[in-house]
Amino acid sequence: MAQVTQAFPHLDLATVKQKLKLASSYWERQKWQVIYNAIADPRTAGEIALHIGVSKGFVRKVIQQYNRQGEIGLSTPGKGGRHNCYLSWEQEKELIDSFKEKACLGQVATAIQIKFAYEKECGFIVHKTTIYRLLKRHQWRKIVPRPSHPKKDPNAIEQFKKTFPIW
Repeated sequence: MAQVTQAFPHLDLATVKQKLKLASSYWERQKWQVIYNAIADPRTAGEIALHIGVSKGFVRKVIQQYNRQGEIGLSTPGKGGRHNCYLSWEQEKELIDSFKEKACLGQVATAIQIKFAYEKECGFIVHKTTIYRLLKRHQWRKIVPRPSHPKKDPNAIEQFKKTFPIW
């Protein structure tokens, strides 16, 4: 037999019902429905999940957050974000800006140089695709001069070679 899922009484049932009505987003409403069901009619996580239309893992996670932190545990930001990054956005920006200063002085910044600096900042070796994604995130792209002019005329070049005066 499965264990009954219960929420600690951080808030009374009327307050939880009010929070459910005032929820601004879909996921916030789902979280408060889980808490409401766990307080009003304690059942197994599977039954609550079936009743609300979410997964058992979601019910367990919401109950755990609520039991540990109370109301504050449910007011977490959304799903998006950079959760698996080696450096923060600001640290990456500083690293790229140091190479931008060198580029303004006429020096060429290569991905290998940036990779070595990134590894020194992180303290461990990273793959080269990490650097290319970093450069793309900060709107850096490879600018290479054209090998020839797009409007060049081969006939005009040959004519110039024939008529060019030799001293």
